[in-house]
Amino acid sequence: MPNVENSNAEQEAANNVQLAGAPAIVKPDRPRRRSKLQSEGTSTLASAAAAAKPDSNKKTSDTKSDIVLKKLRSAKGATIEQLMQATNWQAHSVRGFLSAIVKKKLQLSLTNEAGKDGVRRYKIDDSASAG
Repeated sequence: MPNVENSNAEQEAANNVQLAGAPAIVKPDRPRRRSKLQSEGTSTLASAAAAAKPDSNKKTSDTKSDIVLKKLRSAKGATIEQLMQATNWQAHSVRGFLSAIVKKKLQLSLTNEAGKDGVRRYKIDDSASAG
């Protein structure tokens, strides 16, 4: 039976071969990263199928996009600050969502107006998009 320690040492030496004039490259001894599904020993397809099924006991939560759209459809509309707090997004992300998703992708009519207090409110105008 071959000596396992010698073959490991030979393999390590082969991995650390240095070319003339080139700096030595040493590979760290660490295990390869594995996904949670692989490390648990379950098959990927079975786990993916189980993850896709919603549990009947769990309440399905709204996505951040759903939250933003609900706030924009409210009678008052929503300010950038309100949307930032509801989604935990930064201001530029909220504005990007309003422009790219609400206006361009969903093609909804988004209106905005500054109130008496100077705060700008955004609102989806359903009457304009229906006609």
